[in-house]
Amino acid sequence: MVGIIFLILAGLLLIIAELIFVPGTTFVGVIGLMLTIVGIFLVFDEYGNTAGYWTTAGTAAVTIIGIVYSFKSNSWDRFSLKSSIQSRVNDEDIFTFQVGEKGKTISDLKPIGKAEIFGKIYEVRSKGEWIGAGQEVEITKIDSKRIFVEPIK
Repeated sequence: MVGIIFLILAGLLLIIAELIFVPGTTFVGVIGLMLTIVGIFLVFDEYGNTAGYWTTAGTAAVTIIGIVYSFKSNSWDRFSLKSSIQSRVNDEDIFTFQVGEKGKTISDLKPIGKAEIFGKIYEVRSKGEWIGAGQEVEITKIDSKRIFVEPIK
């Protein structure tokens, strides 16, 4: 009997851990569900239908109470994202740039990185090639707030 109780409690703990710590359907929740089902099946097998139904009802009640309690105690707020990103890439007016203007990379372009143009830092792209940090670059194309550059040789 102790083994069956252990199976059911371990299964319920794994399911709760899945809900709180590992969001989504993962290995932890599946194993927890399987342990709980095996525990309930063993109660039906060894102690009969009446004990099996009571165990099923008790397991369901503990699960529902745990979920309701977690929502009422706002335990989910500790795990939820409360902020959002407000910034945008190259949000300033880049249409004042002209093709052929020069700048200097401040990070590696793999193929996207950052470059300083007219004293301000912008996200720039190469045409697929790697460009090292500190290299002089030239604007080759401006397309929908994306700045394409090539190294100056």
